Amino acid sequence: MKKRILPGVVGLALWTGQVDARVWTDVQGREIEADYVSSDDEEVVLRLPGGKNVTVPFSRLSPRDVEYARQGGGDDDEQFLDDDDEDTGSKGGSTSEVILNWDEPWPDTVVFKEDPEVNVAEEDDEKKRWVYESSNYRFICDVRLSKSVVSNFAEMFESTLQFTRALPIAISGGRQTNGKFQILLFEEFSDYVKAGGPPSSAGVFMGGENVVMVPLVSLGVRKVGSGYMRDRDKSNKTLVHELTHQLTPDVYYREGSRGWFTEGLAEYCANTPYRNGRFTVRSSLKTVEENMTGYDRKTNRGRAMGTEFSVPGLRQFMEMDYADFTGSSANENYGWGALLTTYFVHLDGEGNAARLKAYLKKLREIGPQGDIELAYAELLDGRTWAELEKDISKAWSRKGVDVEFEES
Repeated sequence: MKKRILPGVVGLALWTGQVDARVWTDVQGREIEADYVSSDDEEVVLRLPGGKNVTVPFSRLSPRDVEYARQGGGDDDEQFLDDDDEDTGSKGGSTSEVILNWDEPWPDTVVFKEDPEVNVAEEDDEKKRWVYESSNYRFICDVRLSKSVVSNFAEMFESTLQFTRALPIAISGGRQTNGKFQILLFEEFSDYVKAGGPPSSAGVFMGGENVVMVPLVSLGVRKVGSGYMRDRDKSNKTLVHELTHQLTPDVYYREGSRGWFTEGLAEYCANTPYRNGRFTVRSSLKTVEENMTGYDRKTNRGRAMGTEFSVPGLRQFMEMDYADFTGSSANENYGWGALLTTYFVHLDGEGNAARLKAYLKKLREIGPQGDIELAYAELLDGRTWAELEKDISKAWSRKGVDVEFEES
């Protein structure tokens, strides 16, 4: 899940600033002057000159305004980075260095071997604010934790960063504040929810400020006596999913990619076997298939889609409105997005993700408002949509999963 509105964070000095008034245009070309206030995955809240707030669905706004809102009201002049560009700073911090690794092979294993080297950056008992930093992350917490506990879970964060960077699809997004990715940690789950965390979630990426919010219980951190300890066996799937969102380049969230690929990629990463700093990527194909089609009662994990199911027409699914993607059929959409992404990584063509890489390269080239047909052409690679659907069905059938595409 990727959420963009950041309400007041309990006990933490982070907030969203309001930007200057701008002209907004709807799909019929009509214009209105208003301030950006906040946005989520479906709509934006605007403040009119008289001070009244109005909510406008993305479906009624021009593509440029939708992208502006989805970036949390960033600079109108800010463009998505070309491959050779470097962002020197924007809303939510500076952009990570753009690393293009298209020619690298898909990794078998990614191992984080370093010591997280956690430092205590700030301690304020009165404000209930404790800040801990590892090499690439800043953990802002409302309770004091020992360095050993923070080092224990910081390993997972640093490992996820190394893992996603190792995938040869240029996962070099994410905005940093003073050189660190921001993580907000909450002792009480209720405070996490008050700050905007979905009640049924174990963590959430807040795109407007580029922070991930996590209740400590999701990290396996629990109170023991007067201190805290961490259970290393606690599942980290949800957190890896949200961290992947934080690191995914903005342009991959554009129409035609957002949903099936962005959620599919996050699910792929989250379901890659992980333990003690090691991601066993060579097992991803097997574990993604098992976790999407099955369900483990011991761990309460799995999307239980079964091994025989029907899905929307391929193009229809790729262009599904994100509100629908995350709606009543979210479980199935996330599951199929993961299987579809996994197909393009491991089963399409020579099994080297060549067409997926070409598609993502084209997304970077055309930017957020370029012709998506140019990117689709890289995935199709001379095939019709019907022919690609047949290839997908055939590939998964060989793995014991029968997929039937519905007529669009």
